Amino acid sequence: MGPGNYTTVTEFIILGLTEDATMCVILFVVFLGIYVVTLMGNVSIIMLIRSSPQLHTPMYLFLCHLAFVDIGYSSSVTPVMLMGFLREETSICVAGCVAQLCSVVTFGTSECFLLAAMAYDRYVAICSPLLYSTHMACRICILLLGISYLGGFVNAWTFTGCLLSLSFCGPNKVNHFFCDYSPLLKLSCSHDFTSEITPAISSGSIIVVTVLIIVLSYVYILFSILKMSSTEGRHKAFSTCTSHLTAVTLFYGTITFIYVMPKSSDSLDRNKVVSVFYTVVIPMLNPLIYSLRNKEVKGAMRKLLAGTHWWF
Repeated sequence: MGPGNYTTVTEFIILGLTEDATMCVILFVVFLGIYVVTLMGNVSIIMLIRSSPQLHTPMYLFLCHLAFVDIGYSSSVTPVMLMGFLREETSICVAGCVAQLCSVVTFGTSECFLLAAMAYDRYVAICSPLLYSTHMACRICILLLGISYLGGFVNAWTFTGCLLSLSFCGPNKVNHFFCDYSPLLKLSCSHDFTSEITPAISSGSIIVVTVLIIVLSYVYILFSILKMSSTEGRHKAFSTCTSHLTAVTLFYGTITFIYVMPKSSDSLDRNKVVSVFYTVVIPMLNPLIYSLRNKEVKGAMRKLLAGTHWWF
């Protein structure tokens, strides 16, 4: 069959993480708990930032949108995963599969850009503090946010366009816990070199660019911190970066593990486990990282709780 939009497959079957009934029950409870914590944590971060005037700065504006992206990222994957634990066979229509892939790529790519924007924000704050209000003016922040979401939509359009150009006329069992592009590509009976290389170039370019921005930002930050004569000043400057560095390490570390590590016979199963971490676990960890390791967030939370206690 030649390439095109024609397809005889009307739905895909998601194989999930395991077929063991006992493990399904255990994993359902675990991931339901993770999803609840993810929603509560990220919604709390958004509400806290919006209600606390002391957090109305570019850094926390980006953090607010990172929390929103994490909610979307986790919600694109986790509900389908949870259904898979409760059913013997989880089916999803072709349109639903395309929509899920589009959503995952959009939010995942936006997170890359937001982490890069947050690194640039820390660079300006530490290396050029006198010019911070100019370089991180409202219009600049809006521009960076716009680029983050636009980059997500463009990358998702690339993946979706390539997926829609494929034909599916054979097996319809997706060896994953969501509609990821690679296992879908393996099921296609019409894929060519373009459908394989285009998404790889698009996502690879975004990862390289955002990582380069983050690395360069922190190289300049490190040099600026080393030039400081005060030990207290060094500690204060570095402490404003630790939360972001932790989030960046977790997110890009798992992506690197999937795309850079050598492929092997068990790489698909390994990638499924790692994918769970960056699509389900990291969105839960981000609000914990930024709340537990950030004095300003903890201070705003204490003030909010104190005001609530007084009100009641």
